[in-house]
Amino acid sequence: MTARRRTGADGRLLRGAVLAVVTVGLVAPIAAGLWQTARAAAGVMPAIGATEVGLASLRAMLDVPGLGTTVTVTLVTGIGATALSLALALGLAAVAHARLASPVGARLLAPFLAAPHAAVAIGLAFVLAPSGWIARLLAPLFGWAQPPGAVTVGDPWGIALILGLAVKEVPFLLLMILAALSQVRLRQDMAAARALGYGRGIVWIKVIAPQLWPLIRLPAMVVLAYSLSVVDMALILGPSNPPTLAVLLTRLFSDPDIARLLPASAGALLQLALVVAAFAGLWSVERAARAAGLWWLRRGGRGVTAEPGLRLAAFGASVVFALGALALVSLALWSVAWRWPWPAALPETWSLQAWSGNASGWGAALTTTFALAALTTGAALLLAIAWLEGEDRARRGRAGWAEALVYLPLLVPQIGFLYGLNVLFLQAGVTDHVLAVAWAQALFVFPYVMIALSPAWRALDPRLVRSAAALGAGPWRRLFAVKLPVLLTPLMTAAAVGVAVSVAQYLPTLFMGAGRVQTLTTEAVALSSASDRRVTAVYATLQAALPFAAFLAAFAVPALVHRDRRALRAAAA
Repeated sequence: MTARRRTGADGRLLRGAVLAVVTVGLVAPIAAGLWQTARAAAGVMPAIGATEVGLASLRAMLDVPGLGTTVTVTLVTGIGATALSLALALGLAAVAHARLASPVGARLLAPFLAAPHAAVAIGLAFVLAPSGWIARLLAPLFGWAQPPGAVTVGDPWGIALILGLAVKEVPFLLLMILAALSQVRLRQDMAAARALGYGRGIVWIKVIAPQLWPLIRLPAMVVLAYSLSVVDMALILGPSNPPTLAVLLTRLFSDPDIARLLPASAGALLQLALVVAAFAGLWSVERAARAAGLWWLRRGGRGVTAEPGLRLAAFGASVVFALGALALVSLALWSVAWRWPWPAALPETWSLQAWSGNASGWGAALTTTFALAALTTGAALLLAIAWLEGEDRARRGRAGWAEALVYLPLLVPQIGFLYGLNVLFLQAGVTDHVLAVAWAQALFVFPYVMIALSPAWRALDPRLVRSAAALGAGPWRRLFAVKLPVLLTPLMTAAAVGVAVSVAQYLPTLFMGAGRVQTLTTEAVALSSASDRRVTAVYATLQAALPFAAFLAAFAVPALVHRDRRALRAAAA
């Protein structure tokens, strides 16, 4: 009993220490950044010599040309991409959840989860552009002697941006849905409802989806917040004049004229207000859907009319995955293409000149990107293990406030607090340093690592730990000899997710690095507006390859470590 009390005390101490680190390193910077941004929006910027100017920042923001159109496009693309991604992911899960939940299905999702947003956007631009791959394939059918004049990338309503966001968000939401399905009684509820004469599609809408929604609500809110405030994809695929609000604010914050910081800071608060309003709208839709759903359930009806809709959504998801695959393949092709005239479907001549001629540039960016990914992922993984181990030792389950802390950086728009955080770093004398960028990236890496690791950690069979304790193993030996080896695959997967998130960070690197810390992402986004597709493709290919290599390692390392155990099981069988 004394040992149990001591373990519980150690768990509470460990949990408290992790909570302190998360509060100081995660919550406090966000709160301080928001506060500093709010002060700048009010005209108080002592760090750069500005004085109190009252409502001048608000007036300057309202005077920005095209602000109304900017807000409209932001809402259309953000809400549209979220609704489309959620519908497609739910439809595909309803039709093919059994196959997608298998190890083969997880491996199929890995490339889309690993590819950074900017790399996908650049690849999609290569595919969807008037001179892109799709137009080249269609040119012989329609007799196009030159690229069509349609605006397919950077269109005024952001359709290309919506498609790009869907390519990235459908796999993420699908992964969250598959994880949530393991927490509902899918087979039992499906069998009971089918026995009562309900069609398969109706069962998913009436029985399964209402159980799934509370489990995927937070991930859906993360997608909504990101879609409303994305910068890198919007720079590449979105409209340019006027752009989305986040892109507009990024330009204002980067303007050499210090006075532009006033409307930029006020706009950052507007960006935050848009996200909060979207959350309120989502809550209102949820309440209305709950009332309508109850009425629909009481009304009865055993039709199969929902089946075609689910299959159509699954088909749409397949099209999105196909576009994503074409985007990734196009990056590799353009990086080694030399002469690719219109309307040839493939390059006529090939060359590695784009790689060899820019080796020093992409080599330095690759080194910096890898160092940042290793540093942030290692720190996030250690913190996540300490958090979860503290929960186990303290014998306390997951608390709602703890989950809110984990999701907080993903729910607050980056543009809303990164400027303020940058000002604080300037006041502290820390700027354009790799460690500052690493800290800013870790704000977003840690939540995703926790999301990836915590379900598997909490699902670990407690009998394994009890057996080790019965044999005299202490808490630290149980951690290193039982938990971590058994959870090697989830640990490697969480690390791969952390690498992918770190590589994809654009705004934190741009703001905290002051443009002097060059990574594959910042260089790829900067080159996306250049005329040489080959050089852009080199950086985007490397940007996609680094997380993909991390996911390959996540699959290969556990297989190599546990190969002897498989042989023993086969011999025993």
